[in-house]
Amino acid sequence: MENYSKSLSEFIRETREKAGFSVLGLSKKSGLTVEQIEDIESGKDLFLPATIRQKLAKGLKINPSDIKEYERIMIVSYDKVTPDYINSVKKAILAGETDNLRCPICSSKLITKVVRLIDLENNIALHPKAQCSKCSFQIR
Repeated sequence: MENYSKSLSEFIRETREKAGFSVLGLSKKSGLTVEQIEDIESGKDLFLPATIRQKLAKGLKINPSDIKEYERIMIVSYDKVTPDYINSVKKAILAGETDNLRCPICSSKLITKVVRLIDLENNIALHPKAQCSKCSFQIR
């Protein structure tokens, strides 16, 4: 059950303080940068990638699912994510023009790749993919 009484930032800050860590101390224990922890505690990050969640949980000596309970999946604004937008991103990925691709939801950088698939007639098909570096947006 999700807990909406406390934000992710409040939960991390309170758990860190109860454990007796400064931000720098948690940084050393978790392997995350001070900036990453400050972003989480300031509320900038509402949804964490699994690797960040695992490192943070290890540093705080808690279960990653305890952190996930406080995360908020951002609600997609579908007026920004139109089929035309998806197609333009796919074309840019295939053209190698990925430097300026941004998430339509949170404006973070998109992580992109091109997957090479082989169809039933042994033809190579290129399939562009993208995922946001901060939120749950992705193009499969």
